[in-house]
Amino acid sequence: MSERVTFVWDERLVGYDFGSSHPLAPVRVELAVRLSRDLGLLDVDNVTEIGAHHATDDELRLVHTQRYLDAVRRAGSNPSTVDLLHGLGTDDDPVFAGMHDASALVVGATLAAVQAVWSGAAEHAVNLAGGLHHAMPASASGFCIYNDAATAIAWALAHGVERVAYVDVDVHHGDGVEAIFWDDPRVLTISLHESGRFLFPGTGFPSDLGGPAAHGGAVNVALPPGTGDDSWLRAFDAVVPALLSAFRPQLLVTQHGCDSHRLDPLAHMELTVDGQRAAHAALHALAHEHAGGAWVALGGGGYELVDVVPRTWAHLVGEAVGRPVPPDTAIPQTWLDFVAQRLSRTGPVSMTDGREPVLRRWSSGRDHDDAVDRAVHATRMSAFPLHGLDPDWD
Repeated sequence: MSERVTFVWDERLVGYDFGSSHPLAPVRVELAVRLSRDLGLLDVDNVTEIGAHHATDDELRLVHTQRYLDAVRRAGSNPSTVDLLHGLGTDDDPVFAGMHDASALVVGATLAAVQAVWSGAAEHAVNLAGGLHHAMPASASGFCIYNDAATAIAWALAHGVERVAYVDVDVHHGDGVEAIFWDDPRVLTISLHESGRFLFPGTGFPSDLGGPAAHGGAVNVALPPGTGDDSWLRAFDAVVPALLSAFRPQLLVTQHGCDSHRLDPLAHMELTVDGQRAAHAALHALAHEHAGGAWVALGGGGYELVDVVPRTWAHLVGEAVGRPVPPDTAIPQTWLDFVAQRLSRTGPVSMTDGREPVLRRWSSGRDHDDAVDRAVHATRMSAFPLHGLDPDWD
């Protein structure tokens, strides 16, 4: 299912670094890329690995204001800056030297991915360093300075794409991308996340449906804390395929934050690497079914740096390149040695958490007493009729 795949990586991407005490440690991406490489996923004939460029101001202004770009530049030249108007210098988004260049490189990497796909050079493209989905047009938010996903979507729209679907499976609501395209009927954003009643950014409810020109263009599945693999996959299956079928995107952009894992320290969900692997596979299949295979896959959140992020994203890479990693695959010793040397930690020994997720389709019947089913039903009732879909049927 994967004819030509572009993998974007540049060692300078680890320069997006808020400091040693910040949860968003760049080593997590480094470990994921290295595990993908040690598993041989980047050595197959259909994969082309490319570097990244710094996004230009013209490219960044596709979604961000020039005043904000100037503020980020000023802050990066004076790391003691506190600029609350632009969300800079907070605990979530502390200022660091060279912040503009580091952030612009992440955007440039995602732009390279979308350009490869839309030009036809690749069918799929992956940027594990991307997925900074909280950044707003004029402010930083939630560990995100510039919004690479939104910039890539805006670039695609400016270059002839008529319909883009964005599916976000991060545990946090994809609020920045949603806000940027809130009133744009050319973009469908779907976010499955822990309910904003319990988790940052406190948004993303079923009643949030987009602006007057794009009513129904924003879709949110707000899941209860404690949701596990089977229930999460049921929610995904009950919402995402039908909406993509109705919307008929020419390009699918996906954000694969893996902070929904049960070991993640910043959220309260109960997914495993196995459930997340199933989500990657489902999105890959949907890209072929509804977007002609045009798929850009991005990283995102994920704060268990050794046991979760590298394995989950290596599974994503394997799926994208058409070489899914069998769950019982042993972790290469070369990677384990690197983790021990780099972090003085013992890594996981297998690519599985030992679960085999079971999908119970919506058509099997709704459980009115189940909190996940109630969340799914609320989303379907709000959004489905706006796409000509019957919320009561599969």
